[in-house]
Amino acid sequence: MTRLREGDDLALNALMERWEQPLVGFSMRYTNNRSDAVELAQETFVRIYENRKRYRPKGKFSTWMFSIAANLCRNHVRWKRRHPSVSQVTEDGVDLIESLPATGASPDTESARADEAAQVRHAIQELPHDLRTVVLLFEFQGLSQAEIAEVLKCSVKAVETRLYRARKALKASLVGLFERNFEG
Repeated sequence: MTRLREGDDLALNALMERWEQPLVGFSMRYTNNRSDAVELAQETFVRIYENRKRYRPKGKFSTWMFSIAANLCRNHVRWKRRHPSVSQVTEDGVDLIESLPATGASPDTESARADEAAQVRHAIQELPHDLRTVVLLFEFQGLSQAEIAEVLKCSVKAVETRLYRARKALKASLVGLFERNFEG
């Protein structure tokens, strides 16, 4: 990032190679839509390039990048709520292409896994922005609580509290799933 800030535009290629998949993964989990996730990851890199002169290497690059991505995702979800459209997504939020059966496990097992995954994705989608962002960054991106605090511009204690509240809310909304998995 320092090279990019100093005028080496080709450094953006290295950043994109390193961070594209983590950004797409974060955005995918946030928006629950692969094409939106790819678009948001690209927009994050556009914003990084546009703001390259303002970057200050005080903290980790990833925290700065994920704060940009989190803001873009939040704004995108708000916009989508106000501008609904017909899409290729099933009722449970699964992209039709991704819902095609894969070879491997039995259809019953695959169906049960898909149902459980859809319930978890839906429960995460229902969390408020601050809780959803904390869960996605901590559980799926592997950021520390201190790094998340930098991304969200809050204290580590606030991150800890949000993570606790998010887990509590997820547990409450997924109580039926847990009971079904631990029976008998």
